[in-house]
Amino acid sequence: MQMLAGDVVLVVGGGSGLGLGVVRHCLAEGARVAVLEVSEGKVEQLHEEFGHGVLAIRGDVTELADLESARARVLDAYGQVDAVIACQGIFDGQVPIADIEPERLATLFDEVFHVNVLGHLLLARVFHDALAEQHGALVLTSSTAAYAADGGGAVYTATKGAIRSLVGQLAFEFAPDVRVNGVAPAGIAGSKLAGPGALGLAATTQDAIPKDAFLDTFRRVSLLQELPTAEEYGPLYAFLASRHNTIMTGQTIVADQGLLNRSVLTPARA
Repeated sequence: MQMLAGDVVLVVGGGSGLGLGVVRHCLAEGARVAVLEVSEGKVEQLHEEFGHGVLAIRGDVTELADLESARARVLDAYGQVDAVIACQGIFDGQVPIADIEPERLATLFDEVFHVNVLGHLLLARVFHDALAEQHGALVLTSSTAAYAADGGGAVYTATKGAIRSLVGQLAFEFAPDVRVNGVAPAGIAGSKLAGPGALGLAATTQDAIPKDAFLDTFRRVSLLQELPTAEEYGPLYAFLASRHNTIMTGQTIVADQGLLNRSVLTPARA
């Protein structure tokens, strides 16, 4: 049985990386999928891969007008919205705060918090009524960086901690009509998470890290040794977005490949 058969799912930031993996899995689970994506080039790529199988909308999650337009287009096309999955985000390059010029910090904060936090808040507000009408679901994306140090720099980590808290608050406010949960991924093979313009890293993505070096580090600290693809996170998002989830709201699933279950006394793997 398909997890999302007949449901309408909007994936925000679904043009690449984690979001694209979630889009592919939701389609496989029978959903009618819409995508909100800020990059015109990625919207074109969605058209090339899925044709009319996905409603691809160009828009900025930090712009209220774009979100309201996307809501109208999804409702016009499908008549309902059963779930919204938020996969948008930018990284901070894992630059230590002591290495950031003080005069750049406020700009960096504004840039990363706008996408990673304000985008989630606006999304929740704009789609609340449509989701409530369907007794639907909102699924946000946090990170293992919200649970342990060294998953990003200070600004990125602060945003992901905010999302972890926001999941609980929105679940409380939206109950019982909308289930609100989150996923906190760790490593993702081929991650396209971009860096901030404030640090001159807007053209850099996480997959620019040499694959062998990244895998070597990942395997030293993780209990599971295979770096998951974006598609492998899809089942978690699909379950939380689906009507099969009747038991969870206000929770964030930590999908860390055993990363946080680190040794205390036993030496780390060579």
